[in-house]
Amino acid sequence: MTIARKSNGDSSLAGIPKHERLRAYLLKELSGGRLKPGDALPTEVALASSSDVSRNTVRHALAELERSGLIRRVRGSGTFVHESAMERLKSGLDIFALVIPDTRGGFYPSLQRGFHSASAGCHNQVIICDTGNDLFRQADSLLQLIDTKVAGVAIVPTTVPPTPVHQLRPLHERGIPIVFCHRRVEGIHAPLVSFSALEVGRRAGRAMLERGHRRAAFFAFQRAGLGSQYESGLREGLAEGAGKLPVEFVRYDDSPRLTASHEDFLKTNLEQIVRAKNRPTAIFSPFDSEAESIYLLLTQMGVKVPDDISIISFGGTWREGALTRRLSAVTVDEEELGQHAVHLLEQMRRREKPLNDATEIIMPLSWAEGETLGSCTAK
Repeated sequence: MTIARKSNGDSSLAGIPKHERLRAYLLKELSGGRLKPGDALPTEVALASSSDVSRNTVRHALAELERSGLIRRVRGSGTFVHESAMERLKSGLDIFALVIPDTRGGFYPSLQRGFHSASAGCHNQVIICDTGNDLFRQADSLLQLIDTKVAGVAIVPTTVPPTPVHQLRPLHERGIPIVFCHRRVEGIHAPLVSFSALEVGRRAGRAMLERGHRRAAFFAFQRAGLGSQYESGLREGLAEGAGKLPVEFVRYDDSPRLTASHEDFLKTNLEQIVRAKNRPTAIFSPFDSEAESIYLLLTQMGVKVPDDISIISFGGTWREGALTRRLSAVTVDEEELGQHAVHLLEQMRRREKPLNDATEIIMPLSWAEGETLGSCTAK
């Protein structure tokens, strides 16, 4: 058997980690009958070479197949397709997938952690797909998940351009449950686990008012998705105490995805705001990683945070990283959000809820004090 570099060259696997690509390829070989019960798999070295991955990646993929009861390892003899592999395939592998725009930034690591822990509690395996907020990568990932016959998909949909209905409808047509995280796709009826972006903005505005700030700026990566709701909430919160969010201090990048040019956008716009007459005394950016960049750029400009300008962010309750922990932020427990998504998928998989279930779970918000929100001294 040749595990050719097909598994890495297949565009439908874009956004899926290498060990999961290899596992998906082996699953396809099993379901297609090219691997049969009792067949010996190539050695780890041979699999690593033919798949162009490391041996650790091979071990990871094989370990997950073994946990599913699809292969068995015989000490001193090798790895073999389990005799009951076909029956297990026919009964379903109970794999849950999480499709997200990013795996490393913001609150996404916490979302993954909660999704993994809850899935393990239900004896389900997990596939994580990183779309990079790219519509085409998301489409390829969803096609591959359908081909893998996953038991359910939780998704944070792409925003620029917005996710079309036709990307998700095939999941429901095949009886695969969907749970939306953060935001919906209009035209697809499925549960949602989210938070109120309006309330996030309001809390940021009220926190500014409490420290005497009456003039604010707003920076967001995109207006699409939840961006405009964060902005509206901030404006409403400030208005409760005669605070203002001037239009000239609202800045959106509106690029399809984060690139190196985004830092240039931040730097240019921050320089304009810092030089402005009656400049803002506080900035709200509804994403930790962007707020971190703003903090560093202001510091490079000689602007002291929070003495000269304060910063408020929005992110996960679990504050990971030295700089993230310094940010004053409205927070949401993304780990719990991920757990809710799994529980909803499990209920639909067991037919305890219909695929078009209208459940909507809105997560509570909290506050991380941090060090970047100070008292306003400007007149």
